[in-house]
Amino acid sequence: MARDGARPSYDPAGHDGPLRTALQDLRTGRWMAMRALLADTTSWWQWTQRTQVLATAAAGTDVVRAWLAEEPHSVPATVMHARVGVERALRAQREGHRRTHELWIEAWDAAQTASQTAPHDPVPWVCLLALAQLDPEQRWDEHRAPPPEPMLPPGPWGLLAEAGRRDPHNREAHHRMLQFLYTIGSSGRLAEAAGYAQWAAGSAPPGSALHLLPLYVRVERYRRSSGHDAALDLHWVAEDATREARRALHSWFEQTPRAERSLLDLNHLAHALWGAHQFPDAARVFDAIGPYVTPPPWMYRTPDRGRAVEVFLQARDRSRAAAEGV
Repeated sequence: MARDGARPSYDPAGHDGPLRTALQDLRTGRWMAMRALLADTTSWWQWTQRTQVLATAAAGTDVVRAWLAEEPHSVPATVMHARVGVERALRAQREGHRRTHELWIEAWDAAQTASQTAPHDPVPWVCLLALAQLDPEQRWDEHRAPPPEPMLPPGPWGLLAEAGRRDPHNREAHHRMLQFLYTIGSSGRLAEAAGYAQWAAGSAPPGSALHLLPLYVRVERYRRSSGHDAALDLHWVAEDATREARRALHSWFEQTPRAERSLLDLNHLAHALWGAHQFPDAARVFDAIGPYVTPPPWMYRTPDRGRAVEVFLQARDRSRAAAEGV
């Protein structure tokens, strides 16, 4: 990919042009482009990614409900209905909305329906995993299942296994599990999340996005410690941090087709390599990112989160300058 020196922008579609078109159509209240896009989606990786992004945009509208009313037997519409329900429930929880529990149950029912309507689809199980965050006390039996390894905590392991049976090493499923572990754990229990990330990455095949999970945990630990006072501190240049960044580079970035690289993963990898002073390799990842940026993880490097793009640009310029000097 050619180098882009322009100021980057945030675009949830990233490099996915057809998804961008469907999002534009959705924002005007139409669903036909969304239906056509999902009909043309052939891989579970892309299906999971696209339905998540579409649901984020559709959650504040009635577009999916209108689609389902028009085509009540549509499998994609049923899955999207579950996706939207989950997004609304999670938003309500973040905002402290009084209808959170009601929306949670509605989303759970929609996800259960989708799992029966689309029995081979991992997304309904990803939806159920996402809802586990709303049960930090683990009152539901399915949220405190025994772990697959003794060093891991009880959690929604059965839901993760169901997603994995349909799409082994599904990226979002494992990120949802990580978010659940963040919810049940205090800052002192991030070790459990770190252990989980290492376990998942260690069992992932070459090219799997799960190799980046340790980078996300490292960012979360940094965020909780409010460590932005030192832009390049020991948290990022420590031996284990460098090892995690280079492992992600070799096991994921260099093994994965360009079309299957999540923009958020690319930003986390560039951030980790830059922080570890692996500037020439970071420059390669910045080139793959192109004209796009995601607010995390850059916004955690500054007390003013509105300056995330400036941090990104500083990191990109520093990495490219070092690469050109090699």
